[in-house]
Amino acid sequence: MDSSPIARGACLCGAIHVEIDLPPKWVAHCHCTQCQHAHGAAFVTWLGVSELAARISDPEQHLQWFASSQAARRGFCRRCGSSLFFTSSRWPGELHIVRACFHDPIVQLPMAHVFYDTHVDWFEVRDSLPKKAAQEVD
Repeated sequence: MDSSPIARGACLCGAIHVEIDLPPKWVAHCHCTQCQHAHGAAFVTWLGVSELAARISDPEQHLQWFASSQAARRGFCRRCGSSLFFTSSRWPGELHIVRACFHDPIVQLPMAHVFYDTHVDWFEVRDSLPKKAAQEVD
């Protein structure tokens, strides 16, 4: 029997569930303009896992993917509108999941602010995490 720790989450309406093997590869706050527009927020906290470490349950087929650029797509629930997932050819084999959708504890805290060169001017970040520009994100 596999006893690896897992974390479970879901969209707002509960139509889409996700389960991941812990720990995630990373957790970070993203300040890119696409995240700002897609989520209506100053930044979005994501965690990254190998696609093989994530299991998405969508029995009613509410998961919709939107090509937000030539290299990336964003997954959201068609029923409630929750933004949940991000994939990109820049990070092949990796699934990025919105940290706030998880119900179970995830011990790892954010490691950095990424795409900070496009942060909004109406919110001041006061923590001591590294602030990385787009070209510094790998």
